[in-house]
Parts: sequence; structure tokens; C-alpha cells
Amino acid sequence: MSLADSKTGFKGVYPILYAFFDADGRLDRAAMRRQVEGCIAGGAHGIAVMGLATEVGKLDLGERRQLVDWVGEDIAGRVPFAVTVGEPSIRGQIEFVQGAKAAGASWAILQPPPVPGAPEIEYVRFFGAVADKAGLPLGIQNAPGLMATSLSNAALKTLNRAHPNVCLLKGEGPAIYIRQLVEETEGAFDIFGGYAGIQLPDTLRAGAVGMIPAADLFDPQVRIYELMARGDAASVAEAERLHRDLLPLIVFMMTSVENFVCYGKRLLATRLGLAEEAGRGRPPAQQPTAFGMEIMRHWAKHLGPLS
Repeated sequence: MSLADSKTGFKGVYPILYAFFDADGRLDRAAMRRQVEGCIAGGAHGIAVMGLATEVGKLDLGERRQLVDWVGEDIAGRVPFAVTVGEPSIRGQIEFVQGAKAAGASWAILQPPPVPGAPEIEYVRFFGAVADKAGLPLGIQNAPGLMATSLSNAALKTLNRAHPNVCLLKGEGPAIYIRQLVEETEGAFDIFGGYAGIQLPDTLRAGAVGMIPAADLFDPQVRIYELMARGDAASVAEAERLHRDLLPLIVFMMTSVENFVCYGKRLLATRLGLAEEAGRGRPPAQQPTAFGMEIMRHWAKHLGPLS
């Protein structure tokens, strides 16, 4: 098999960063830098920030901008940098995208405004107005059934035709959904899968150019992607084996968003050589159980440290 060609040049596995906080609840500069270095050392093809793993809903605007600036500074152009933008207004999204561009972002991922029930054309106009002023390639985070608002495949195609810089998607759905998305938009978008990679090999077969997982277990997923890209039978078989090995951990993490933040961030902290408690969430946050930590430590040992 061969993977889908990337029209934008963006492809592969882009871990989305956690927000690390110190004991006083402030963003932890040193831990964030260590996370970026761990991702690059682990072979990340790019890095993303400002997703659910970043606890973006618990950050104020100043903190969100601070994280984007820090991450851009630490990446320093070594790998592509994607920033999710969830501001609820057109002006807010334009300003955040432009700030991300100034910090070194290569592309931005726009989330639909959390206003359900409007005619679909209004969401298309919203994104189009942002696209006209963005000055960057843009993706849309489309998660039917998971987010308050999403676009149909026909609306996405209309948006791309009117605004060609809207040329990427974060498609939050199973491989069957990704395949239908590719077909009904006539391959107009470079699609990155989500869902923590629970269907990674099939998502790549469906036509995705990569995926955006959390940072705690991205490195074996980099290996899976690269084996799938080779395309020969032996490499694909090894990719499938590695994927089966990860599935119990992915299923455990994906019980809920708060669950993967609770345990995933602690798993990453351990793999980075930080104290487990460096993976604390910002209140209100799920607290780990003793048995949950046993599971986390088992996987930390199994996966090994990040350089």
C-alpha cells in the first residue's frame, strides 16, 4: 500500500502538547520546554498545541498566547508547528491566528464557534472571514457528534473552493468517516486523524496524511506511521503489531477527556524524567486512583523514557 500524498507538505504524527503547571498552578516554563524537546527527540514530524490535551478551556487568553509563544520559541523552526484556535468570534480567531504566525506557527486549526443551531452557511462564512485575514494555511477541526457544531462534507468542499488556504482538516472520527470525507470532498484536504490513533492504520488506509495524538505515547505511533509509509507487507504487518500492542493503553486513556489528561499527562511526565506530580491537572480536575497509577506506571515502564 502507499499513503495519501500531502498537498500542503504537512504530514505524519503531530503530538499535541499538554499544559504543565507548577505547584502554585502557574504554567511551568521548564516543563513545557522539556516536553517540546522530548517530542522532537522522539521523532515527531510536527508539534501541535491548544487542543483538549492542553486543557485549553482552563487557560485564560493571556496563558494561551503565552504557551503559543513559548512553544514557537522552543521549536525554533525545527519541525512544523500547528496551533488550534478556538476563539468564539471572527476577530478573536483572526488575532489569535496572526499571533500564532508571529510565534512561528506553520498552520492553524480552527474550531467552529460553540453556537449550535445556526444555518450551516453561517459557519462557512465565519471560517471564510477568518481565512481571508489569516495569512496561513488553515485546517478545520471537524468532529460530528463530539463538538457542538460541525460542517457537512459538502460545506467543507464549498469552503475550500472559496478559500483555498482552508486546505487541511482534523477529522475526529472513525476510519469509515475519514474515507467518506476524502471521497465527498474529492481529495481537497490533507486530513489528520484524531481519536488518539485508536484506528491509526485504517485511518491511514482511508486517506489521512497523519494524525494528531496526545504527547504521552506518540513515539510508537510515529513508528507505526513510518512503517505504513514504507508500504511493503512486512512493514505493514509490524505496524499492525505495534498498534495492537498500544490499543489497551489507548482504550484506557480515552474513557474521557479528563481521564486522559489525568493519566496521560502523568505518563508523559514520567517518560520525560519529571516527577509524576508534574503531570497534575489544573482544578477542577480528575484525581488519579492508586490502581490507575499502577496502570500508568506499567505503561511508563513498557514504553520507556523519552530522550
